[in-house]
Amino acid sequence: MCAAVLDEYCGSIFWNSSYVEREDPDLPVCVEQTVLVWIPLGFLWLCAPYHLVALCRRAKNTKYISKLYICKQVVASLLFLTAIAGLGVTLGEDFAAGQDPPSEKNPSVYLANPVIYAVSWVMVLLCQEGLRRRGAIDSATLFSFWFLVVLCDVFPLQTVIREALRLGMVEDVHRFCLICISFGLEVIALILSAVADLSPQVREIAKKNPEAGAAFLSRITFNWFNSMVVKGYKQPLVQEDLWALDETDSTAYISGHFRHFMQLEFAVARQRYQKKLAKKPIKKSQNESFENGLSTGLGKGVSKDGLMMEERGNKEGKKEKKTKKKKEEENYPTSWLVPTIYKTFKWALIESAFFKLLQDLLAFASPQLLKLMISFTQDKSSYAWEGYLYAVLLLLVALLQSLFLQQYFQRCFVLGMQVRTAIMAAVYKKALVVSNDTRKESTVGETVNLMSADAQRFNDVINFIHLLWSCPLQIALSIVFLWQELGPSVLAGLAVMVLMGPINGLLASKARNFQIDNMKFKDKRLKIMNEILNGMKILKLYAWEPSFQAQVEDIRGQELNIMKKFAYLSSVSIFIFSCAPALVSLATFAVFVAVSSENVLTAEKAFTSISLFNILRFPLSMLPMLIAGIVQTAVSRKRLEKFLGGEDLESDVVRHDPSISSAVNVCNGSFSWEKEGEPLLKNVSLDIKPGRLVAVVGAVGSGKSSLVSAILGEMHSKNGFINIQGSLAFVPQQAWIQNATLRDNVMFGSPRDETRLQEVIQACALAPDLELLPGGDMTEIGEKGINLSGGQKQRVSLARAAYSQADIYLLDDPLSAVDSHVGKHLFDKVIGPKGMLKDKTRILVTHGVNFLPHVDEIVVLVNGVVSEVGSYNSLRASKGAFSEFLDTYAKEQNNATKPERERGPSVSETEMIPEGDDTHPDSPLEDMVTVTLKRENSIRRSQRNSSFRVGKNSSARKSEHAAETNKGQRLIEKETMETGQVKFSVYLQYLRAMGWGYTAMVFLLYLIQNIAFIGQNVWLSDWTNDAVEYYNKTYPTSKRDTRVGVFGALGLVQGLFVFLGTLVLVKASLEASRILHSRLLNNLLRVPMLFFDTTPIGRVVNRFAKDIFTVDEVIPQSFRAWLMCLLGVLGTLFVICLATPFFTVVIIPLVVVYFFVQRFYVATSRQLRRLDSVSRSPIYSHFGETVSGLSVIRAYGHQERFLQHNENTIDENLKSVYPWIVSNRWLAIRLEFLGNLVVFFAALLAVISRDTLDSGLVGLSISYALNVTQTLNWLVRMSSELETNIVAVERVSEYSVIDNEARWVTETRPPEKWPEEGRLLFENYKVRYRPGLDLVLHGISCDIGSTEKIGIVGRTGAGKSSLTNCLFRIIEAADGRILIDNVDISKIGLHDLRNRLTIIPQDPVLFSGTLRMNLDPFDRFSDEDIWRVLELSHLKEYVSGLQEGLHHEVAEGGENLSVGQRQLLCLARALLRKSRILILDEATAAVDLETDDLIQTTIRKEFAHCTVLTIAHRLHSIMDSSRVMVLDSGRIVEFDSPSRLLEKQGHFYSMAKDAGITQAEITSL
Repeated sequence: MCAAVLDEYCGSIFWNSSYVEREDPDLPVCVEQTVLVWIPLGFLWLCAPYHLVALCRRAKNTKYISKLYICKQVVASLLFLTAIAGLGVTLGEDFAAGQDPPSEKNPSVYLANPVIYAVSWVMVLLCQEGLRRRGAIDSATLFSFWFLVVLCDVFPLQTVIREALRLGMVEDVHRFCLICISFGLEVIALILSAVADLSPQVREIAKKNPEAGAAFLSRITFNWFNSMVVKGYKQPLVQEDLWALDETDSTAYISGHFRHFMQLEFAVARQRYQKKLAKKPIKKSQNESFENGLSTGLGKGVSKDGLMMEERGNKEGKKEKKTKKKKEEENYPTSWLVPTIYKTFKWALIESAFFKLLQDLLAFASPQLLKLMISFTQDKSSYAWEGYLYAVLLLLVALLQSLFLQQYFQRCFVLGMQVRTAIMAAVYKKALVVSNDTRKESTVGETVNLMSADAQRFNDVINFIHLLWSCPLQIALSIVFLWQELGPSVLAGLAVMVLMGPINGLLASKARNFQIDNMKFKDKRLKIMNEILNGMKILKLYAWEPSFQAQVEDIRGQELNIMKKFAYLSSVSIFIFSCAPALVSLATFAVFVAVSSENVLTAEKAFTSISLFNILRFPLSMLPMLIAGIVQTAVSRKRLEKFLGGEDLESDVVRHDPSISSAVNVCNGSFSWEKEGEPLLKNVSLDIKPGRLVAVVGAVGSGKSSLVSAILGEMHSKNGFINIQGSLAFVPQQAWIQNATLRDNVMFGSPRDETRLQEVIQACALAPDLELLPGGDMTEIGEKGINLSGGQKQRVSLARAAYSQADIYLLDDPLSAVDSHVGKHLFDKVIGPKGMLKDKTRILVTHGVNFLPHVDEIVVLVNGVVSEVGSYNSLRASKGAFSEFLDTYAKEQNNATKPERERGPSVSETEMIPEGDDTHPDSPLEDMVTVTLKRENSIRRSQRNSSFRVGKNSSARKSEHAAETNKGQRLIEKETMETGQVKFSVYLQYLRAMGWGYTAMVFLLYLIQNIAFIGQNVWLSDWTNDAVEYYNKTYPTSKRDTRVGVFGALGLVQGLFVFLGTLVLVKASLEASRILHSRLLNNLLRVPMLFFDTTPIGRVVNRFAKDIFTVDEVIPQSFRAWLMCLLGVLGTLFVICLATPFFTVVIIPLVVVYFFVQRFYVATSRQLRRLDSVSRSPIYSHFGETVSGLSVIRAYGHQERFLQHNENTIDENLKSVYPWIVSNRWLAIRLEFLGNLVVFFAALLAVISRDTLDSGLVGLSISYALNVTQTLNWLVRMSSELETNIVAVERVSEYSVIDNEARWVTETRPPEKWPEEGRLLFENYKVRYRPGLDLVLHGISCDIGSTEKIGIVGRTGAGKSSLTNCLFRIIEAADGRILIDNVDISKIGLHDLRNRLTIIPQDPVLFSGTLRMNLDPFDRFSDEDIWRVLELSHLKEYVSGLQEGLHHEVAEGGENLSVGQRQLLCLARALLRKSRILILDEATAAVDLETDDLIQTTIRKEFAHCTVLTIAHRLHSIMDSSRVMVLDSGRIVEFDSPSRLLEKQGHFYSMAKDAGITQAEITSL
């Protein structure tokens, strides 16, 4: 019916099979005139509306018209003219004047086609204009349209040419010319449409990011990436080579999008949660019955679905089956993260799903073509062109499949990257507003883990999320096609697969529990590592490293144990899955031949089935991996939901009501740290008028710092309110310094104002320090202010506040860390009534008595209650708590009218001298820069900058003067990044750690498995030849059984060997993990202190986190995969060569191309991976820094700026992640092209030599070739994966070979009781911090007798702390020696030395763990001893009041104890050790007068029989010493009893005068 209409329309026959059943086939003219015209034009009309819409909108940039655009429009117009000409020809022929008998009119097609074409060409003109208005550079649809047109027009062209050749002349000259002309124009149009049309703006963008200017062909083949690959091959890439990010990939864009949906989803989840809470009491009983009901369901494989559901999140009911324990855990809104991710990235998901669907459908075309190909080789009568057609079709299908697959992957991986970015940004944003309760729940380490590990988990799962529907789809399609081949016997194979499901579900849920435990141990290990690295100096001084090493090794042991179980589980599942394909095909074929004797296995059936089973293999092996991934992600999802859904700071604690006139007004407020906790501050009422200076005083633990926190809004308000007028600036008790330049630390994001900056620097007494710092105010300060002394940090912190020009200043004891004259200077110039801030409101927490007369008002706190408020004199007069406080400490001289002459330097006046070398504990070694420079006169200074190593120049904040950066300005070395190829020795190192025996076994086992695999398929090919042999004969049963038996046996052998191989590999890789970690830990604890000074902690932690994780989990997997791939590829090539020996000729060029592509790729990819890990560290260190300085950031209201900085840091990282993703696609598309050529040549050679081949071998070689594409791809991916990951071994071993300090224990052991007397003898002792630097101590000689009490004094940087460092050999002598009881300390082991000395360090460092562990980590003492020292250090009542007593958990860094209590604990440590030599390092800095008194008395009494060296910051505390040593510039200038020194009127006298100590007072002592 339809054909008849078409026959009439064309005036010729539409279809007749005789056209193709001959040696030179052709298409009927009618088909060419109808179908081949309609296909391309139909496509155009479908896509046109999208382009035409642009014509209706306001145009973006209509001005720019390129030459290319004009050419395109000219070609289209010419085509329009040819169409009109065609119409003219037809009309001319039909209505030609002067025709006598009106001849036959042309068929309708000759009128219709030119009209259709003419309209279409107009449409093309409009589309191209629409394109220009949209500002697009080219169009995929138009390119495809031109491609189709050219393809379809080839047929009419060859028809007319063939016709002309046959006749020897051209019949219809007009039409012949028109066909040729239009074909030529179409080809030109095709070429033009493949070129990108770049406007000047786009050209500019394309310079920074070539992708923006890439044409369609370049986009689908990733050709635009070539320049990066070539550059990466020529020289290792650096951050500057990377291209700019596209706007839509930037962190700001993604996180803004994500946040919008997150708020909506979270609101819904919160409502759900509240409803659930409302129902809760009723639920208990239901719950039990529900659980019992479901427990039966669990056995039936529900658990697998359960896991899926959990990922989908929304099915609340399924959750109930998790035991009640879970119920209690989930006290926060859940199941909102996944929907948020879905809604944010919906379109990307849909788009990638579309490509995946196309690719899945195409995948099934190949087996069908294979089937046709085999029947072609069997049927010798078929025409040769059929074979060539099939070969070309195989190539075409494979190419399209590759293109779609790569587009799908590209989208999925970019999506994964975006999800990771969104989560990281969300975690960071949350951390800025999180309440203190939520913050306490997780340590800094765990929070950083959310950002690194958990966000990465999401990234990994999202890459493959579409397999959730694609795998079932592929399985279903395979079964349908298999059913066509083998009928119901497929069900046997299917049954085997279905059985795998529950087994898998079981393994997955088991694996999940291991995973949770594994995370716990990982967190625990990282937490303790973090503390070890932060408190490294203390560990060294106390010789505690072995105890902590044992703790870490213990956790590591447990972690490896869990990993072992996990690995065994996974090897079982690998066994099941490597057996699966063999078992499935065995079951199917066995049943097929057994069911009836008519069923004979032919080559077509067997190999079509095999290639279908090969397709099945992928979804079957991916599903379990995906499930495992989802399982792990479900754990991460919970952690993230818990953190992101945690409480925020209550924003309403602090009000800003302009109607209240006072600056700070606290009305009847009670505040607590925890929401449910007891209030620490009770009924506080304060009213502070603008411009007043208010001091807050009180004993340790009376709540002074808490009051400041409450005003900042950091505490929970139980009742009452706080009102604040104006902006805040805050100086915390422990200065928080950023890793930035000193100037950035002071300006802290405020606009730069040079005069103000100079004023502030002068006022804060930073000018002298700046002169000494190598880069002035551009010197980079290390992490946590590592290269500044305590006093300098405090002054920078104060300068930051002063520079900020806020209205209200909260100063939490800023003067305690500086020495007396500096403290006085700061008070006069900054804080006091004549200082810079005199017109601002200032709240000063202080222990310093002598500033109190100058303040406007004093608030006295006792146990969290305001006991009195008033001016100095009124409080003195009232004889309340305050005057007692003064009388005890100030021993007032009768003359109260002269407050300045008040007796004695109070604490705050004489607090710690900001030693250049005295640093924060976190900064284990001293600041070489300051110390060494301080001693130099200016002439020398200019020459010695060269001795500093140049360090990290972070690209994020290069100063404008980067060129003249002084060398000493950078303290931190840039993280070394290996470049170029990974050295082979690194692989050997890993294999050596695995053990050579193991390695050889693994290789052997996998090789045997592969041989079995090939054997099985060759056997199958032989089996199918039986079909030819026994054609129309009965098939003997015995032969059938042999065939099935051998086939099955070979399958099982494969599975078995994979299993064994995997087990051996597991054992070997765990061994390697254990060895590498132990080595790293062992070495790091023995590295000299200097290393920790010049290396940021984050970098070292990264080795223990990311790199060890890679060694533990990633390398074994990629090693296994690489081995399997390598053997797979070799096997495939072997089989193809076996079938068609000619193939060897093709292999050689293919191998060459393959090798080049791979080398180019690996060089670039590896470097991108390295850049990725190096640019990742700053994200985490910035995050860690933010978390530790939260209160400061919040106080200044700088959250936005920090968010911005975080976004920039993440963007820097994305710049290397994105090209890395593209590089994988670039490679894959090229390799798949090679693989497709392998298929093409295998098929082509089979066609050429079809007379000599049997069909079984053809099937075998082509079905193998079809598989090679993926294996090739994986092989390169795995080689580079392995090469990339093995870098972790390189990085771990880099830190395992750093030079150690001296041995801990040597052959020369000191006597058991040494030192018995405690005599110290320095003989011409010299020391420098690093080879090449100047001396810090220039030949110290002195003799200190047994039990002498020596005070050591000196101005900042005189070398006081260097002296203690030398006693402990933290730095080694350059010359001379120290003898203790006549033993040369450089001859004995470090631990022998350090265990016999005791130090009370300047900063009290505590470790998380029990109180007991903090005092006695080796469990050497009994509980009685410990209680005794706690009593002596006045902590007994506090500790016995705690619920757990000695086992009270200390928080990270001792956060849950006050600074004073921490100091007393350090005193207790010293008392416990009871050694004959005690060094006191300014240990009374952050302590109020009471505690100070306690410490001093205890030391005098308990250490009376010891030699005590006190590094003094308050001369007052050493006035009763037997002798005082005065140091200046590393030399002893005076050494005598205090009274004699005062008489001498030298250095010491002038210092005493500064501190206000007179001769009279000394004698009164």
